[in-house]
Amino acid sequence: MENKAHALAAGIFVVACAVLLLGLAAWLTRDTGVRDVYEISTRETVTGLQTQAPVRFRGVDVGKVASITFDPKEQGNVLLRLEVDREVPMTKDTFATLSYQGVTGLAFIQLSDHGKQAVRLVPGSGAPPRIPLEPGLVAKLQDKSEAILDQVEQVTGRLNKVLSDDNQKRLTSAIVRLDDTLASTGQLVQRLDQTVAKRVDPALAEATTTLRSARQAADAVGRTAADFGSTARRLNAKDGPVDRLADGAQALSHAADSFNTATLPRINQVAEDSSRAVRQLGRAATGVRENPQSLIFGNGTVQPGPGEPGFQSPGAGK
Repeated sequence: MENKAHALAAGIFVVACAVLLLGLAAWLTRDTGVRDVYEISTRETVTGLQTQAPVRFRGVDVGKVASITFDPKEQGNVLLRLEVDREVPMTKDTFATLSYQGVTGLAFIQLSDHGKQAVRLVPGSGAPPRIPLEPGLVAKLQDKSEAILDQVEQVTGRLNKVLSDDNQKRLTSAIVRLDDTLASTGQLVQRLDQTVAKRVDPALAEATTTLRSARQAADAVGRTAADFGSTARRLNAKDGPVDRLADGAQALSHAADSFNTATLPRINQVAEDSSRAVRQLGRAATGVRENPQSLIFGNGTVQPGPGEPGFQSPGAGK
């Protein structure tokens, strides 16, 4: 009896613990906020979306997907009913997109808006307000997949034409010709290097000779300049030729000064006396020329001769 009592007590304890765990889980997962109901009616596929999937507004969890059914008002549409926190700014500009979580493939509803000023959606007592579901990245890729596949098919066809057997042969021939051309170019470059070396070496030798001659000329000019410098130093040395020449010029200047102060006045006086004597001699010569008899008779009155005014013949007075 005691074994049955212990087993019954253990069973009751296990059942009580299970009930407590269920109650704790329900309490932890209960909704503490007030939520409004919104609907989405779309013809897009909702692969990967399940009930209780999260609803996010710009990445923030704001609700969940309450149910997924078909729309009785629009045949062929899927009707999604969302429960969203009342604090979320749901407006007429708000739209939904279907996004996927990483590599799991599980979908969720992403809410967003275009940033425009719009009237806030207020759920009423009637039908819940509906928001549009815009195509997401996967839907856009699905829409463009056919066009992408067509372009890929066209590119593949062009590649097949380019890589056909005839084109491969032509490409191989072009590569062979290119290889031959590169080899010929290498030989040409080698010959050009040899030609340049043959022509450049004499030019370099000539340039070296010219430089050597220019260096010798520069050395000669340097030696000449050194000789001029030494000559100039000797000329400008103390008691040298320049100093002696300066002393001679100074002595000559003193002699000229003494000549001007002492000898020159005497010479001027002698010159004046000589000039006076010459003038007197000139006057004497003039008088003799005009009256030669003055040398015999002296400087008395000269009687006029025949033909001259006042002339009287000797017999006229008798």
